[in-house]
Amino acid sequence: SDMVQIARKLRHEENFRGYIHLKTIPDAAPELIAEAGLLADRLSINVELPTDAAVQQYAPEKKPEQIRKAMADFRLRKEVSKDKSHTGKRPPRFAPAGQSTQMIIGADGSNDAAILGQSTRLYSSYKLKRVYYSAFSPIPDSSSKLPLIRPPLQREHRLYQADWLLRFYDFQLDEITSVTADGNLDLEVDPKLAWALVHREVFPLDVNRATREMLLRVPGFGVKTVNRILSTRCHRALRYEDLIRMGASMKKARSFITAGGWSPGGLTDSLDLRARFAPPPEQLTLF
Repeated sequence: SDMVQIARKLRHEENFRGYIHLKTIPDAAPELIAEAGLLADRLSINVELPTDAAVQQYAPEKKPEQIRKAMADFRLRKEVSKDKSHTGKRPPRFAPAGQSTQMIIGADGSNDAAILGQSTRLYSSYKLKRVYYSAFSPIPDSSSKLPLIRPPLQREHRLYQADWLLRFYDFQLDEITSVTADGNLDLEVDPKLAWALVHREVFPLDVNRATREMLLRVPGFGVKTVNRILSTRCHRALRYEDLIRMGASMKKARSFITAGGWSPGGLTDSLDLRARFAPPPEQLTLF
């Protein structure tokens, strides 16, 4: 309620042009959530942990079914706010930037496949705009059930990259999570590159002929680059220099594509290809 009061004051400031993102609790009064949605650009209802079992074990005061109900109620309010009345008027806007959630990573034993699977279900079921991943950080005098060591921050970073591939690059969950045997993402290379390294049989791709779906799987090619490739090649054949001008990261892409004036030769199948991208091993020290 305090945050709603602050948001109310901000919205009444004549020169306020900021972005308001409010975190709500699932058991908050419906009228409070309704007002929060009218004041904030985005609302967040956090699932906290990747699985119901983890929530029950580490945060028993929270109820997964209550969290999901709150998310479903938000989605319904959001959809209703888009409907016009019989007079043609729309209801007041309700959190126009949608809803998001957050998961703590590394507090329980969930692997990355389970985490991303939960994210996929949340995006689909509740039309979330964003799932945030936060690496668990041990605190003094916490429960003995919790781990004493925080997970590597690189794991959090890889989850964000994989999340992006699922939402904007047409990757499927099993494509990303089947790269390693334990269902965790490769910490040394990004998820798209990890996929390409174990699927070398589909490379190199001819940028002048490959489909959009396959071009999106080329390491170093972003969505904008792929769109530029597709629009430009309607008029002329693309050369290596064209890809550089389009903003492609050719340090990664050059091993996986052919273009006018460029062929990787045996580079795609070379035994040391992964070593060209993975960070060099660090010397361990005793102190």
